[in-house]
Amino acid sequence: MEHNKLLEMLKAAPGEYISGEEISRRLSISRTAVWKQINKLREEGYEFEAVSRKGYRLVGSPDKLEEAAIGAMLQTSGFARKLRLLDVTSSTQEAARLLAEEGAAEGTLVIAEEQTGGRGRQGRMWFSPPHKGVWMSLLLRPRRPLAFAPQLTLLTAVAVCRAIRKVSGADAGIKWPNDILIGGKKVCGILIESAGEDEMIKYCIAGIGIDVNLEPEDIPAELRSVATSLKIESGRHIDRAELIAAVMNELEQLYKLHEEEGFAPIRLLWEALSVTLGRRVTVWGGRGDISGVAKSLDESGALVLQDEHGSDVKIFSGDVQLG
Repeated sequence: MEHNKLLEMLKAAPGEYISGEEISRRLSISRTAVWKQINKLREEGYEFEAVSRKGYRLVGSPDKLEEAAIGAMLQTSGFARKLRLLDVTSSTQEAARLLAEEGAAEGTLVIAEEQTGGRGRQGRMWFSPPHKGVWMSLLLRPRRPLAFAPQLTLLTAVAVCRAIRKVSGADAGIKWPNDILIGGKKVCGILIESAGEDEMIKYCIAGIGIDVNLEPEDIPAELRSVATSLKIESGRHIDRAELIAAVMNELEQLYKLHEEEGFAPIRLLWEALSVTLGRRVTVWGGRGDISGVAKSLDESGALVLQDEHGSDVKIFSGDVQLG
């Protein structure tokens, strides 16, 4: 493809300008086609300096993930040891689901540089631009009843929150059940989708979307009041490979802890990282709007609210608005 040949040509002359006429001659394409290929590369995250009568030179390349860099920082025995790294996909959830149906092993991880149809909770779209975030889905095969899935959601939130704090230094917290917030703005969403068989989990796909190195202008205008990125909050570029490895390390550790000791230790860790507990909240869900003070998690992972009458109400699903 012409744009790959053009990229190789510019990389072979670091710091040097190559004229449009020279590129046109060497690639046997028109000057208009050269301009189109430059723009195509810009869309992929490459940066060029264009000077009249000098031509083009490459001044910046996109931050691309590499399997070896992720693997070098993994401390897991199984999670992410089988890795599928994609340039672009409609959804890592769907790619992981197909692998699960083909019999892929637990711990298989699908990562995409870009998603064109990323999904969040409640069927919402998840904005997933190239080379700026972590868009990934992990295949799990817990030998548990389907009722375990909500606990897995909370467990995943704890792992991601701990990893974000460790790698970025940002003061991240969890809004029930699994949104990760910094300064009241969302930086990460988690989506757990399960397939069952005879009331048992056949497999789960844990989808994790983290806004890592997005600049303010990268975030759609309609989301800027509610969304942020690790780079915006920490003031520095974050190594995405390091973050992915940190999430996998934390997640495998907590997954094994849950297998050995049940939900109780996960519950304590979740409560310690919560930005929901102790605050007045409104929950929008199938039972209508319920308001009250968030008190705790119960032993199943439900959110316990104290309503205006002083009664405890358990919330198993819904969207939480912090008061």
